[in-house]
Amino acid sequence: MLEPLNPATVFKCLADETRARMTLLITAEGELCVCELTTALEDSQPKISRHLAQLRNCGLLEDQRRGQWVYYRLHPQLPEWAQQLLQVTLQANQTWLAANTDKLQRMRNRPERQSLCG
Repeated sequence: MLEPLNPATVFKCLADETRARMTLLITAEGELCVCELTTALEDSQPKISRHLAQLRNCGLLEDQRRGQWVYYRLHPQLPEWAQQLLQVTLQANQTWLAANTDKLQRMRNRPERQSLCG
């Protein structure tokens, strides 16, 4: 079971620019896989995976394997204050994320999303 998140943990986890960008992109998209994040951030798969593991370990993200893809999303037990913080930060920083969002939108062969309404 996750320990309750406190502000120091959240801010420490997001203090790295790559982790901040990843978390905001995931907040915007709902979920993303490693391949999408490597494209959006133009970084290596091992580095992206290492950052994702840190975000998962501090309780911000949850992962789920579906076939060959591992998807990352905000942890469903993320406190409301942390969700609001991410949403406000995302809305206020669209320009800061614009290049990453554009690369993600232009990515070819993105994994297909399964319908949540099954």
